[in-house]
Amino acid sequence: MGRKRPKGVLQMGWAAIEAAAKGRTEHAPTSADYPEHVVRRTSFVAGGGHGWRISAIETPRDHVAPWKIVVITGAPSWAEYWSETLADLPQDREMIVVDRPGYAASEPLHPVTDIRVQAEALAPVLRAARGQKVLLVGQSYGAAIASIMADQNPGRVAGLVLLSGFFGEAGPTARWLLDLGGKALKMIPRDLRNAVIEVTGQKPQLRHAKRALSRVNVPIHIVHGDQDDFAPVEVAEKLAAETVTRRPIRVVRTEGANHFLNDGPSEILLAAIEACIPTRPSLWTFRWPKLPALFPGKLPKASAAI
Repeated sequence: MGRKRPKGVLQMGWAAIEAAAKGRTEHAPTSADYPEHVVRRTSFVAGGGHGWRISAIETPRDHVAPWKIVVITGAPSWAEYWSETLADLPQDREMIVVDRPGYAASEPLHPVTDIRVQAEALAPVLRAARGQKVLLVGQSYGAAIASIMADQNPGRVAGLVLLSGFFGEAGPTARWLLDLGGKALKMIPRDLRNAVIEVTGQKPQLRHAKRALSRVNVPIHIVHGDQDDFAPVEVAEKLAAETVTRRPIRVVRTEGANHFLNDGPSEILLAAIEACIPTRPSLWTFRWPKLPALFPGKLPKASAAI
């Protein structure tokens, strides 16, 4: 098992400061914890003609898995905090977790504040092998972006999961952090600064995400911890209740979980994600119709002889 990433707001903040001081894009490089056949760094060119190089971590597989799980992370966007989850993923699943534009090793250096541009830039990560289906997971700030991605790429996404989704209204801990970050904006590391700028400018853009959700024609799941003090679960539930969608939104409250579901035991998060993947329907079998259906009122009398 790899080294556990820092937990908690203060530890993660300090990790960001330490990484910036040492010139690292990863707080604790995944290569130091996992061999490349388990978890490896990869990259792709952003969509929409932007030309940015987008960094990600993925699970290599010798054979194409039936499902590819694509994770769009929050703010700050640090894919490496999913490394333990990737390492514990079963072999019949693939996963790729992105560092969104403006974070970690992804370009550009400045924040990309338009969630529609983010969705456009990240679209290439949805490419899948022939016969493979994609489950798109948007975490926290990434939930709104993933909603737009699903709408902009019909036929490429088979299911959408909004994990600890942040939808414009911050909980008490997030409000404290945003207030602190806003006052120290020029002194904090780039990733933290970009996160503060992104989150404070999200609310006016949510109409794009809500419009996208109303048009998406795939199963939509909201998975949220009931102890989330960053993005209150009540806000996510209100979104599900008020948004008219083509399919009902499935809402799952995770008892005792906070905002960082990927910080808990990986088997709990993996089970929650797996529950969002539909089971294979049973094979169709031919059934002979009953005689009354074919010959109503003309059923022959039973013979006494056998």
